[in-house]
Amino acid sequence: MAEGFARRALRHPMFVAGLLMVGVVSAAALLAPWIAPHDPVALDVENILRPPGAAHWLGTDALGRDVFSRLVHGGRVSLWVGFLAVGLSVAVGLAFGLASGYFGGIVDEAIMRGVDVMLCFPSFFLILAVIAFLEPNLANIMIVIGLTSWMGVARLVRAEALTLKGRDFVSAARLAGCGPARILARHILPNAAAPVLVSATLGVAGAILTESALSFLGLGVQPPTPSWGNMLLEGKEVLQIAPWLSVFPGLAILVTVLGYNLLGESLRDLLDPRLRQ
Repeated sequence: MAEGFARRALRHPMFVAGLLMVGVVSAAALLAPWIAPHDPVALDVENILRPPGAAHWLGTDALGRDVFSRLVHGGRVSLWVGFLAVGLSVAVGLAFGLASGYFGGIVDEAIMRGVDVMLCFPSFFLILAVIAFLEPNLANIMIVIGLTSWMGVARLVRAEALTLKGRDFVSAARLAGCGPARILARHILPNAAAPVLVSATLGVAGAILTESALSFLGLGVQPPTPSWGNMLLEGKEVLQIAPWLSVFPGLAILVTVLGYNLLGESLRDLLDPRLRQ
């Protein structure tokens, strides 16, 4: 089964393109300490705003710091935020979605009305409101993004649980004496995993965009720690004389987000039999 999926995936051009984009960015981020030619926070007043060249492949910023070194180290921050924030949102969404769909009744009503209330607020402005009362550090950003983006996962998992709990294999498990926890873990959750995987893949792209936007506004990762968002903020001040400071982190965000979106869309095609050609 896994071999068959791998063959279909490798014949899917969107999946291959997304995998290549994500793979290159992830490899650069993971290998940043070894491939970065300079210290990403080291100042060099003799090389301020140098254009791309042999000594500095992507140029330097207003403090003489190497842009390529900051870019690959910033990728570590952005991907770390994306993975952990989505992991938290998926965990919360799974818990609420499974409980809502399986138990129904007052449990379903309470959880879904809470989801409706959360969805009434634009997510980015909700994140801004929460961040305003917290210290803008990496841990707080991951927690806030994760705890404000679980609602879609919860509704998706609820729909799957509502469908699956009436299936024969779930009824057989009840007759065999299995409790709700075992039924949810062993029978419903594995069958609901495919749409959750698609949602999580797309969620990573959203989390990276959110972190970049927060850092661009000065509410995310704080200098001198590099992130793609605060690199864009620094480049904005000298855009006319040093456009490379904005172009390269902008391209990094574009390629990463596009890669995860392509992966998510292709996984939806590959995992949903109704969408297969």
